[in-house]
Parts: sequence; C-alpha cells; structure tokens
Amino acid sequence: MSLLSKLRLVTVDVTGTLIAYKGQLGDYYCMAAKASGVPCPDYERMHEGFKVAYAEMTRNHPCFGHGTSMPNVQWWKMCVKDSFLRAGYEYDDVTFDKIFRRIYAAFGSSAPYSVFPDAQRFLRWLRSRGLVVGLVSNSEYRYRDVVLPSLGLNQGSEWDFGVFSGMVGVEKPDPRIYEMALEAAGGVAPEEALHIGDSMRKDYAPARSVGMHALLLDRFRTADAEHWRRSGAPVLPDLAAAQDWLAGDRKVEEEPVSSRQRV
Repeated sequence: MSLLSKLRLVTVDVTGTLIAYKGQLGDYYCMAAKASGVPCPDYERMHEGFKVAYAEMTRNHPCFGHGTSMPNVQWWKMCVKDSFLRAGYEYDDVTFDKIFRRIYAAFGSSAPYSVFPDAQRFLRWLRSRGLVVGLVSNSEYRYRDVVLPSLGLNQGSEWDFGVFSGMVGVEKPDPRIYEMALEAAGGVAPEEALHIGDSMRKDYAPARSVGMHALLLDRFRTADAEHWRRSGAPVLPDLAAAQDWLAGDRKVEEEPVSSRQRV
C-alpha cells in the first residue's frame, strides 16, 4: 500500500522546497545602495552581515516581531540597518531610508525569487487526489499575500492553508507549528499527515516528533544529505521524485514513527 493512500494532509516548506532566492541576499542589499547613489558595499561582507543581523533579530524579536508586538516593517528596518553596520557601512538617515524602501519593496515582490518548475504541478497533483495541502514556513504575511501568488502559487488552487511564523507567533523548529498545521487542516491525526522540507532541524525532526511522516528534499546536493540518509530520513532530489515516492513507484525507506527524534 502506498503512503499516499494513508494520508489526508501534506504540509510543505516554502523557501528551498517550493521557491528559491535568485542569487545571494547580499546582492540585493548592495544593489539598493548603489541605486540610492552610494557606493556598492562588498557583496560577501554584506551577505555575512545579514546572516548575523537576521539571527540576532530572530533571537531578540522572534517571528518577525510577533513575539514582542513589533510591526513587521520596523523589524526589517532594524535588521537591514544592522546588516549594513556589520558589513562596515553606515549611512545618514535620509540615505538609509531610500535604501531600505528599495529593499523592503523588492522582498515584498516576486523579484528576488524563482519557483521550482515542479512546485505548482506537485501541489495541484496532491489536491487532485483529495489531499489537503498546507504550507508551513518561517516567513511573514507578504509571502502569503504577495510573493507566492505572484509566483503562481495561489491559495485555493495550489494550497489550502498556510501557517506562517510571522502571523502565528511560532516558528520552526518548534514542533507546535506542526501541531497548528494539523489543527488548521481540521484536526488531522499526525499519522495521516506528511511534511516535506529541506532541513533536518527545522522540517524533518520536529514533524516526526509530533508523529507526522516526513520527507527531505536535497535540491542543491548539500553535504548534509548523506548524514540525513544515515539518520533514517527519506531523501529525494525534487518534488517529481516525491510524487513517484508517494504513489509507490519509488522505494525509499522511512524511519519508523516509533523511533522518531524529539527536539
């Protein structure tokens, strides 16, 4: 019997699973500075500065400010400013405001993203089989309202509901975000649900910890994939392969639910 016949719900991660960034985040920050009339910072320093700034903002103001009642735009303004400072660049308020407006507008559009060619087809295939499809993402409301629709991934045709960390106040790898998804789907039992993502820590382990089936994608041939396999996780290259796996056309061993990892 295929796994598909046992499922009522499939939840899917977004970034790295359905969509990807075009280039590096630092590229867009540097281009915004250049377009605002100031020298373009070093791309690599900018990218590294962003990673540190983003991690600190996430610790201090979780879920894009939801945890401390900070407006989304203010959260990003602080993050962007700290990113430039960590890269060694400081601008006067007028110049920074110009730069920030460009960055905030860009990431609230489809411009920095591309959708994987198998994403829409896979999601529609799931829904055509009568399954509920949910998105579980560490992202904010603009993914739901602007980014995903602009990429052709629409609520009602490709997915049924979304659990976005910036809107619900819980983010992966907290297992509660998966429990929220089960509830949002109408109280689906975890053994009747599958989660698909690209991170052992954020996707596979917490989904398994609440009793869901889980699958990892290795779209970019990450060095961690072999470790994932040795840990007992099913690992596939893309959603086309996932479709075959679900339909029973491809054999991939799945770790028993009884041995799932707690996080």
